[in-house]
Amino acid sequence: MSVVTVPVKLGERSYDVLVGPGALAGLASIVPPAARRAVVVTQASVPVEIDTGLPTTVVEIPQSEEKKSLATIERVCRAFAAAELSRHDVVVGLGGGLVTDVAGFAASCWHRGTSVVHVATTLLAQVDAAIGGKTGVNLPEGKNLVGAFWQPAGVICDTETLATLPEEEWRSGRGELAKYAFLGAESLDELSLEEQVAACVALKAGIVSADEREGGARMVLNYGHTLAHALEAAGFAGEAGDGPAGSRHLRHGEAVAIGLVFAARLARRLGRIDDDRVARHEEVVAGYGLPSRLPPGADVEQLIGFMRRDKKAQQDLTFVLDGPDGVEVVRDVSPAAVAEVLEELRP
Repeated sequence: MSVVTVPVKLGERSYDVLVGPGALAGLASIVPPAARRAVVVTQASVPVEIDTGLPTTVVEIPQSEEKKSLATIERVCRAFAAAELSRHDVVVGLGGGLVTDVAGFAASCWHRGTSVVHVATTLLAQVDAAIGGKTGVNLPEGKNLVGAFWQPAGVICDTETLATLPEEEWRSGRGELAKYAFLGAESLDELSLEEQVAACVALKAGIVSADEREGGARMVLNYGHTLAHALEAAGFAGEAGDGPAGSRHLRHGEAVAIGLVFAARLARRLGRIDDDRVARHEEVVAGYGLPSRLPPGADVEQLIGFMRRDKKAQQDLTFVLDGPDGVEVVRDVSPAAVAEVLEELRP
């Protein structure tokens, strides 16, 4: 497969996503022409070298989800200052979803807005996190509560960079693939890896183009994420973290997979879907080799507390749920119903 260009159509903020083997060769073509300097935000574990075509400073950020914080944003912005990065220069996020979230948010703040280009090197980042302009960091109170919409100048999804991914990163990306199966990409498993990435990027690009700032339709991209973010906030999941003793740490996509099964069971509890549709969710998640039950030690009331703080919520419990008209936002869900379904998912 040759490199495919997928446009994200947002008027003056439109940009291209380059997908396929060898896409890195197109990096210089999407760096803003006015830029005279680049700062690459990355992690020590990312085994990918890039050439921005500009004098470049590299800033490494920690691996841990706990360090996806305002303190890290300060550290990155101070590195921008040390590099004398101007408003007309460029930030490059090189890595997975944690990197693109941090790099994008720091760029949105620097001089009140500096261009950012993302080079996504994990499956999760290529099919989801690097596209769409959502950036942010965590607080102790919840996942991604502080952030900004800041569209990149372009995104590189070179599938050759996935060759060195450890198995846990593949599982994390497969969780997002499972999500897309219920948003209009049912036959992903019949495609090559490059075609899967391109299909997910195209699907997300279409949704983002219709609803850039998550006022309505874009919220469906959070399918499975309400519980996933609660599990992350509780310490069970993320890039790295410390869950309760005896629990296995989950990657983000694994938490999303559990969230998909939870959302399906909650939709059935509310009379929105039937048993066959729930079984389909369980089948897709199992087909990707992903978990479908809560980790040992999960506290139902704690998880509900974190879900109340979800960005979709309006002083209520709000979920993205399947139904007769497809996946959509459902507000003011009963806490009792949520608790009952969470209890069903205990191992």
